[in-house]
Amino acid sequence: MIQIDLLSESSLIAYLGEGIDPALSCRVRQVANAVQREYGALLVDMVPSYNSLHITFCPGRIDGTQLTEKLQPLLQRLEEEPLDNAVEATVEIPVYYGSEVALDMAEVTGRSGLTGPEVIALHSGACYRVYAIGFSPGFCYLGSVPERLATPRKGTPRRKVPAGSVAIADRQTAIYPDDSPGGWQVLGRTPLPMHPADERALRLQVGGLVRFKAIDREEFLLLGGRLI
Repeated sequence: MIQIDLLSESSLIAYLGEGIDPALSCRVRQVANAVQREYGALLVDMVPSYNSLHITFCPGRIDGTQLTEKLQPLLQRLEEEPLDNAVEATVEIPVYYGSEVALDMAEVTGRSGLTGPEVIALHSGACYRVYAIGFSPGFCYLGSVPERLATPRKGTPRRKVPAGSVAIADRQTAIYPDDSPGGWQVLGRTPLPMHPADERALRLQVGGLVRFKAIDREEFLLLGGRLI
């Protein structure tokens, strides 16, 4: 069920479904690409998420009612079209799961009943989809964490989670792109820059696929990783 709600004189949100689902994520990306092609000249920004698309437009060029009237038939048509089944490239991200950086491994193993190696095998063995980008620039919400590994957020968030920390919360996983407060359970750290202000950073997109590759301490340091 498609629903478009005006949020302000310069923004609206289109809801394309409910829940968290890989097919719905692909639909959101398909819609975002189509809206950009058709009406990009009228837009300021678009933010795709789990099941919605937030659109900021230029009110000097079009008002919200007019844009809604243009979007409705486009979204209805896309809803009836098959999804693109092309095989997507998977981005591989190296992660060091050593004790120096796995700040919450003990809590995760204690809650799940898994051993440390089992946690690492489960986390690095899954393929994750980028469902949303937010909280801070470059913070990507990835899912879904294997059910056996799912662990709730910490009761008390940390004042500082180091940049590059790879963490889980329930059935989602993410990488902290910079030092920031946070309450996710930290399992490891990637040496790769993730903040979009860094020209070397990975540019993950909503709908893309990600895998984590377990690396040792030596490789982590060779790739520029920090243990502090």
